Amino acid sequence: MNHTFTAASCVLAATLAFGNELAYDTLISHRGESVDAPENTLPAYKTAVERNFGFECDIYLSADKRVFTFHDKTLTRTSNGTNTNKCNDATWSEIEKLDVGNWGKWKGSKFAGTRPALLEEVLELTRDGRWLYIDVKSKTAEIVPYVKAIFERQNKANPKNTLFLCGSLECGKAFKKLMPEYKVLSCLNCCKGWKKDAPPEPVENIISITKEMGAEGVDLRFIRDVTTAKYMKAIKDAGLELHVWTIDDLDDAILAFKRGALTVTTNCAKKLLDGYEAQKKAK
Repeated sequence: MNHTFTAASCVLAATLAFGNELAYDTLISHRGESVDAPENTLPAYKTAVERNFGFECDIYLSADKRVFTFHDKTLTRTSNGTNTNKCNDATWSEIEKLDVGNWGKWKGSKFAGTRPALLEEVLELTRDGRWLYIDVKSKTAEIVPYVKAIFERQNKANPKNTLFLCGSLECGKAFKKLMPEYKVLSCLNCCKGWKKDAPPEPVENIISITKEMGAEGVDLRFIRDVTTAKYMKAIKDAGLELHVWTIDDLDDAILAFKRGALTVTTNCAKKLLDGYEAQKKAK
């Protein structure tokens, strides 16, 4: 019990050291630096590391129990439709054959031939002083023991540089039970739907879900007219950390930090930080 408390305290201290402004340690590269490399691939993650940012990845459990990085429920979009299975229904032998570096604007690029990454490969990129956010896309707790086993076989990811994002109550609870030394953030939408004009999610619901999960904080979708200063203050007043996603506009990123966000997840961390530093110099 004392070991868990100490580890959790170290993580909290590391987070509280962050300033409320754009910086290398407060910007999190979404699915890697996905503006300059295909999302959720080793090239995207490595680009984030080379640029000195932390990064976020999404994970699923394959049918044969390998943990790999992918965002959508199916393999369709970033494989150009070569495999339309659900992520959880495909085996790793199928998944590793996919080319996820040759779709959309990446078609014919130097990234052609890139396969999805395994979680153990991603953990090799972790380093103290920068966060790895692992967004767990599985809705059930089945994935958690496999993630724990992977962590036990490596020595780079630790509670000071890695945390879990969970949109599922069941999954979040399981991480707090099996890996209590690691921070969990509930990953929630500030709206009841994905459209920006969808009705807002009452902040009381956000707080209630997060506390029931046992999570230390919230990673919340940021929409300036919904996640107002009052909305964000209510979360912090409930004793919860507040992080936001996914902001690619500099003015919105600055506003999110002013309203109390500890970190901002973005597809273009370098572009935002360059713009922010140029703006400060101009002043």
